[in-house]
Amino acid sequence: MSAQILDGKVISSEIKQEIKSNVGTRLAQGLRRPGLAVVLVGENPASQVYVRSKRRSCEEVGFYSELHELAGDASQGELLNLIDSLNAKEAIDGILVQLPLPEQIDEEAVIERILPTKDVDGFHPYNVGRLSLRMPILRPCTPKGVMTMLARTGVDLVGKDAVIIGQSNIVGRPMALELLAARCTITVCHSKTKDLEGKCRNADIVVAGVGRANFVQGDWIKPGAIVIDVGINRLESGKLCGDVDFEACKAKAAWITPVPGGVGPMTIATLLENTLQAAELHSNV
Repeated sequence: MSAQILDGKVISSEIKQEIKSNVGTRLAQGLRRPGLAVVLVGENPASQVYVRSKRRSCEEVGFYSELHELAGDASQGELLNLIDSLNAKEAIDGILVQLPLPEQIDEEAVIERILPTKDVDGFHPYNVGRLSLRMPILRPCTPKGVMTMLARTGVDLVGKDAVIIGQSNIVGRPMALELLAARCTITVCHSKTKDLEGKCRNADIVVAGVGRANFVQGDWIKPGAIVIDVGINRLESGKLCGDVDFEACKAKAAWITPVPGGVGPMTIATLLENTLQAAELHSNV
C-alpha cells in the first residue's frame, strides 16, 4: 500500500479562489475589502519569509494589507501601543503578530491585547475558550487547516482514535479540541508520555507537531491510518523535512501530508479565511 497525498498546495489554492470570489461579492455590495495587519518585530529570517508569504497571499485574494516593522529591541509598550492603534482602525479586520517575539516581550500579553474579533491567528484565550465549548468563532489556523484537509479525505472521523504528538498552544492543544469536537477519541502525547510508539500504532489519525526531524517512524503507523505532519525542520543539507519519516510512513498510511507543501499552505489559507470571517463579523456589527 502507498498512501494518497493530501496536497496542501492544491487545497489551499482552491480555498483562495473561493475567498477571492467572496471578496468580489463584498465589493459589488459596496462593502470594503477585508484588511489584515501583519506586525514583525526584529529581523528573524524565517519570520521575514513567513510574513512575505502572508502578504503575497493577501494580494492574491484581493485583501488590503499593512506591514508594521519594529526593531528587534522594541519595547513591549511600543508593541502594545501599535496593537491598540490597529484595534481601533476600521480598515483592519485582522491583526497578526508574527511569533516568536524577542525575549523582552511577553507573548501572552501581546496575544491578549489583540481584540478577539481581530484575532485571526485564533490564539486569544477568548477564542480558544469558545473552541473548547464547541462555540467557535475564530479558530487557530493550523488545526483548522488540518480539519479542512481531513474533510477532503472523505473519511468519517466519528469514533476514530486520534493521537496528537505535541501539546503547544498553537497546534497540539487546539488540535485536540478540534478532533474532540469531531467526535474522535483523542490522546495528547508529550515528552513525558509513556509508550508513545504503542499509542501511535493503535491510532487511526496521527498528528505530529514536535519540531524534531523524522521523529515518527514507519513502524509506528497503523496500516490505513491518516498521518498529518505539522513539523517543518531544516536538515544540515539545507533540505526541509517534517516530523514524520515520510517515505516509511507513506508505505503504511492511507493518507499523508508532505513537507513542504502540506499543512504549511493550509495555515496561510486558513488565516485568509479567518480574516474574511472577521470582516463579515465587523460588517454585521
